[in-house]
Amino acid sequence: MSDHNHYADHAGTEVAPAQTKTIWKVFYILAAITTLEFIIAFTIKAGYFKTSVFVGLTIVKAFYIVGEFMHLKHEVKGLIWAILLPCLFVCWLLLALMLEGGSIFQLR
Repeated sequence: MSDHNHYADHAGTEVAPAQTKTIWKVFYILAAITTLEFIIAFTIKAGYFKTSVFVGLTIVKAFYIVGEFMHLKHEVKGLIWAILLPCLFVCWLLLALMLEGGSIFQLR
């Protein structure tokens, strides 16, 4: 038969070690942000400030998850801005609609 060795093709390559340290770092950062959200939820009464903080922290968590797990932070800057700007405009729209939508009940 053939003298071809199946393992000889991969002799110079190494398997990258598991990135458990990075995964735990991401876990602790997201857990800290979530803990901060819970503290704010139970200590501050409802209002504009509380809504703004929740929306802001949710955006921070979403961008961090997208950057780490979807590897967006390793992409070209033009692609990052092409994704982030529409997302920021949508978040601004949601916040504006929430604030202005509440004013309709004050008019009645």
